[in-house]
Amino acid sequence: MLTHSQIWKAVDQLAERNGLSPSALAKKAGLDATTFNRSKRITPDGRARWPSTESIAKILAATGESLDDFMNTISERKPAGRSIPLLGLAQAGAGGFFDDSGFPAGGSWDEIAFPGMGDENSYALEISGDSMMPLYRDGDIVVVSPTAAVRRGDRVVVKTRGGEVMAKELKRRTARTVELRSLNPDHPDRLLQLNEIAWLARILWASQ
Repeated sequence: MLTHSQIWKAVDQLAERNGLSPSALAKKAGLDATTFNRSKRITPDGRARWPSTESIAKILAATGESLDDFMNTISERKPAGRSIPLLGLAQAGAGGFFDDSGFPAGGSWDEIAFPGMGDENSYALEISGDSMMPLYRDGDIVVVSPTAAVRRGDRVVVKTRGGEVMAKELKRRTARTVELRSLNPDHPDRLLQLNEIAWLARILWASQ
């Protein structure tokens, strides 16, 4: 039987898997920022308030996760684990690790066990340094998909044709340019021409 606490826990875990707070998840899905606030989960007269099916559908669409993923969380079934390629972010700018489409290539990758969701092309990057603080710290792992749809507000890894690799937030994309918001307020935002970008891939999950 589906319980009130299970479905709210699933919403919270969906937000966490995507590096978001429940409020940020609601905003990303086009909902009011207070939709998933804890204060709204119980009515003033003490009755349980459930998230609507429409709001669930919107957060799944916004994060690119499936209903099966969501139901696995609710029922506390663990998806089958698997190993995915692992590389240090600082190494990712060197040649030989990716093909022209941004898929892992070559035999020099390590591997890491990853029990979470992701497509078969997902890979992991280990953050180094403090340029992505406070969101990503030195040693954090981010899981990246080169095939997932990328929308405004998503966190992404971008590799330029000059070999620079960076993790940013997609602020805006036009027919000619990509505007990226820096995750660290001490670092500037970036505006890149499309022809400067080798590939851009969405961050699906991050260890925190």
